[in-house]
Amino acid sequence: MVSNTHLYGAAIAFVSGLYSLWSASTASRMVTSGWLMAVLGVVVIVHGAVLLTDADRLGAASGPLMVVYALVMLLNQALLGTGLMADGSGMGMGSGMGGSSMTAGMGWDAGMVAIAVLMLVSGLIMHRDGGMESGSSGM
Repeated sequence: MVSNTHLYGAAIAFVSGLYSLWSASTASRMVTSGWLMAVLGVVVIVHGAVLLTDADRLGAASGPLMVVYALVMLLNQALLGTGLMADGSGMGMGSGMGGSSMTAGMGWDAGMVAIAVLMLVSGLIMHRDGGMESGSSGM
């Protein structure tokens, strides 16, 4: 039987992964940031599927992995928000060297930030609970 904690972690992973994939697919062109979100989305969805099928494989690593995924998402959004990934090469200068200061901070996504914060909190909770032992009900 899948515990409530596993279900909660899997739900967050599926929503985060699907949103990452959707976000990457709606970009006007695929740059480093988009590829990063697409790959991360697939990895997070697989993590969610493993939580539903055989969570013992992940053991105590599940919480820290979710924290890492969340931090990558937040770092990506911070770089987009500051314009450091706004020039199409994925590693651009943003508002300097020919970029527009008006568009430099427009690449970030508030929805992605919210989901990443939720995933971060979820990962910290899972880590605190000792890796989500399969016998815990989460209640």
